Amino acid sequence: MFSIDDLKFNEAGLIPAIAQDAENGQVLMMAWMNRESLEQTLACGECVYYSRSRQALWHKGETSGHTQKVVSMAADCDGDTLLIRVRQKGAACHTGERSCFFRPMMEDAEAVCGDKTMSEEFAVIDDRYRNPVEGSYTNYLFDKGIDKICKKVGEEAAEVIIAAKNRSYDEVRYEAADLLYHLMVLLREQGMTLEDIYAEMVSRRH
Repeated sequence: MFSIDDLKFNEAGLIPAIAQDAENGQVLMMAWMNRESLEQTLACGECVYYSRSRQALWHKGETSGHTQKVVSMAADCDGDTLLIRVRQKGAACHTGERSCFFRPMMEDAEAVCGDKTMSEEFAVIDDRYRNPVEGSYTNYLFDKGIDKICKKVGEEAAEVIIAAKNRSYDEVRYEAADLLYHLMVLLREQGMTLEDIYAEMVSRRH
């Protein structure tokens, strides 16, 4: 196991730390840590950074409530950069965006990627569950409870069947997306994740 003593801090006594969403792998932000902030992070289990502008420790989410619970931490091969997998509460960026990296500089060649799209959608649903947003349809479903959610799953499943019987590609695509969304809402209400379902599917392989 790497220790703090094994790390290579720069001439200012700092080391870059990259925060990554433990749920879907999204890179959330990059900030700096010094030895003291790193020690506090390890001690309290939430990210504590060092603000170069204020020259002070910065407990992420201390005022906004958008904390980062540490799931794991690793140093890179040179020991001069940290990767911290976190459970992000709310937005990681001060602008209100989930991730600080929201300004594309080129087209995403893998914009439609099954696992990534599902994970990102589930992350939004999970965030709505933890941090309700007024007017959100997802929060409407959570507020109505399990009976309403189950009813919607049943309705959407029936719509998929009807679309399939109609041999309509567009209808099947549309209704299947609705079904998957409502099914993910159901999973979150049950306290489950996509990984729970993936593990079950893997266990059935022959």
